[in-house]
Amino acid sequence: MNLALIALIAVCESLGVGLIGLVVLRLLRDYPVGYSLVAVIIITVGAINTSTVTAVLLERSAELPAGVVLAVVLIAGVVAVGIGLLLGRSVMNGSRQLADATRSLGLQQRFRQPEDLPSAEFAELARELWITSDKLAESRRREAESRRREQALDASRRRLVAWISHDLRSPLARLRALTESIEDGVVDDLRDYCGKIRADTEILSGMVDDLFELSRIQSGVLNLSPRQVALDDLLSDEVAALGVVAGERGIGLRARTIEPVVVDVDDRAITRVFNNLLGNAIRYAPEGSAVTVDVRATAGWAAVSVSDECGGIPEADLDSVFDMGWRGEDERTFGSSGGGLGLAIVQGLVHAHSGTVSVRNVPGGCCFEVRLPLSAR
Repeated sequence: MNLALIALIAVCESLGVGLIGLVVLRLLRDYPVGYSLVAVIIITVGAINTSTVTAVLLERSAELPAGVVLAVVLIAGVVAVGIGLLLGRSVMNGSRQLADATRSLGLQQRFRQPEDLPSAEFAELARELWITSDKLAESRRREAESRRREQALDASRRRLVAWISHDLRSPLARLRALTESIEDGVVDDLRDYCGKIRADTEILSGMVDDLFELSRIQSGVLNLSPRQVALDDLLSDEVAALGVVAGERGIGLRARTIEPVVVDVDDRAITRVFNNLLGNAIRYAPEGSAVTVDVRATAGWAAVSVSDECGGIPEADLDSVFDMGWRGEDERTFGSSGGGLGLAIVQGLVHAHSGTVSVRNVPGGCCFEVRLPLSAR
């Protein structure tokens, strides 16, 4: 038997052992990496020993020279070492894939979980990195959302300061003119002047009250005294009280659907909520139009809707309606005062009662809806 044939047999045996090793490593992917490393060592040694045993048996049967046996063993050893390196490389590839995927986290990218990892530890590490990647992505999303909220709040504050400054200037200028006229003795009807001074003072007092209320809401020091309140009765009283104001503007204010509902609320705070909503509706509704109020109980909530026929709110402004300092274009045109705090106060007071407030456009106008939890008692 010549050397080439013996070498071929040794190489084939080593390759056969190597193929068996690949199958073994595939089966060990769900086990700790130590099992795979031990398997690589055993397979490499086994490939060398198999060829060595074959060479020894052939030497005994064919009385081969020692040099031939040594050459066969060396060839088998080289092949076995190569197989060991290839098998070990499959284990190292998993580590390299994880390292490459982990670098993506530093680039603010989502973790891409490698496929076909060689061991249970690598698979578990990949899962943990994937979970960490999701948490980092969520954290970045919240941070970006927080920055957007801060920017929106900052813009609202700047807008609020601008409008407050504008609204303060007009009554203060009138008060100055009136007091100067009184001082100069050019007043024909002192009673009329006192009435005008009182009206401007009430405007300023209302603005101060709004600012104080909003500061308490935002600072979290709002003190509420909830008790059981029949919301249908409260709304009926509000409609009756504001009906005169609405009639003076030629607006019909009516309660359309009033169901008996009971909620646990601070009646003073909730009265202010609906006072603001109804007052806004009356202010913006054109003469000859109607403002309607509905009170219903639905799925554990008391739903109060205030609808008007103001023509609707621009879609681009719907998300800003409850921001501090926001006021519609109509209000700027009419020159009304208040700094745009009414709806911001409404939202703060409703949220303080674990409720929600929203606005949507309806045919011919808009609808504000307040939802409050029904009383559990």
